[in-house]
Amino acid sequence: MSTVSPALLSTLICMSNGLVCFTNCLLPQEDGGLVEKDLWVDERRGVILDAQRTFFERKERPSRVVDLGGNILSPGLIDIQLNGAYGFDFSIYEDDESYKNGMKLVAEKIVETGVTSLLPTLITQEKTLYPKLLDLLRPFSTPTSASLLGWHAEGPFIDMDKRGAHAPPFLLTAPNGFASFEETYGAQNLVDSEDWMMNADGQCGVRVITAAPEIKGVMGAVDELTKRGVVFSVGHSGASTEIATAAVVHGARLITHLFNAMPQLHHRDPSIIGLLGASPHLSAPNFENFPNPASPLESSFASGITSEAFEYISSPAPTRPGISRIVSRTELHLDKGKIADMAFDRPYYGMIVDGIHSHPNSVRLAYSAYPEGCILVTDAMKILDPNLRDGVHEWRDGKRFVKEGDKLYLEGTNTLAGSVVTLDKCVRNFSRFTGCSLGEAIKCATFNPAKCLGIEDRKGTLRPGADADLVVLDRQGNPVSTWVRGKHVWGKI
Repeated sequence: MSTVSPALLSTLICMSNGLVCFTNCLLPQEDGGLVEKDLWVDERRGVILDAQRTFFERKERPSRVVDLGGNILSPGLIDIQLNGAYGFDFSIYEDDESYKNGMKLVAEKIVETGVTSLLPTLITQEKTLYPKLLDLLRPFSTPTSASLLGWHAEGPFIDMDKRGAHAPPFLLTAPNGFASFEETYGAQNLVDSEDWMMNADGQCGVRVITAAPEIKGVMGAVDELTKRGVVFSVGHSGASTEIATAAVVHGARLITHLFNAMPQLHHRDPSIIGLLGASPHLSAPNFENFPNPASPLESSFASGITSEAFEYISSPAPTRPGISRIVSRTELHLDKGKIADMAFDRPYYGMIVDGIHSHPNSVRLAYSAYPEGCILVTDAMKILDPNLRDGVHEWRDGKRFVKEGDKLYLEGTNTLAGSVVTLDKCVRNFSRFTGCSLGEAIKCATFNPAKCLGIEDRKGTLRPGADADLVVLDRQGNPVSTWVRGKHVWGKI
């Protein structure tokens, strides 16, 4: 077999214009479809190109062609809720150097699961650790790694009864509204988005907070958090329908791991889950006069004074302070299939599709109700590793996990403690559970999370100008290779 001399190889590299054409592949579309089409990228700039414009304006053709053999070329997967992986826990701090090494480890290894962007997630912990950890979790990546987009703080402003594996001693209320959030997370970590840390491309980092809106003071902070570019997510909450609705009216944009750590669907008070099927017949309640965040009135309201969520609908006057009577805004019509506009935008919702956290029937029910809002997440813990065997594993504070396949629970209990499922497996499960196409399942792990976070112009898409973060999947949804900013960083062959 002949070999290329170093001199010739150097010449060939110099002749390369950095343009790469992926051919013989299926490209996922933003509507969930799959089309057979080539994709051009510029590996020097790390972006996706408009092939026609590049050819006709720059008069250039790719110097390199990659035949994908009929496989799927998808935007890289995005996990917006990852607690840790490969032995590293984002919620545990020893020193700055160890923490940064752990971030790097996760970022560089997670690409084997097709993930090219993720949000490190902190679970509820001792209050004084938050400013330090959130400051460390600035946007981060290496030339061969996934991008850490920022942070997701899950707690400590959550409901004691819906805490799951979160430690009770660390749970907090927010008696001073937004000021309580600043005191806990650090004011420097909650500045306006344009003033927060930017990545190497000049893009602002992403911040998500999961909190329970019924907890004292939390509702009063939602508006300000939203104004500062923080995605507020309703989770670990026992909120009633009207409280959950109020949170969305104030700016809540996401529901954390739907069905888990929240009231189950009830026909008279569908609670948080009911937001997926919010009826246009009911206008959003008027919460302009919502009680002061520090007021005891909010506590009584949040606790749910009555068991009948909508008993005031037929009442001549509101039965709770600050809430206007719900009235119909929807005109009757005769057009078959017409759906009236919503009074407010329904929130996105994350789902852990491991077949354990939610039954396949529940997954399909949620997706049928609101497909455009579905986001696949792993909620994976530090022992996430596709090659890890079942057994007992150390966690934190002297506690241990028990891993049985994709099931993960606290030793000595039946309490689910996150998951060990990978996001690519969630995609495959989701397609099987719902009956949707693989392209539609991919959308729930790429475009939908990117749109929720407001980064759909550069992540989770194949639009020209977007980051060339890509994963090649076979036709069963298994990762074959991963590309970051146009460069190959992982592959089975």
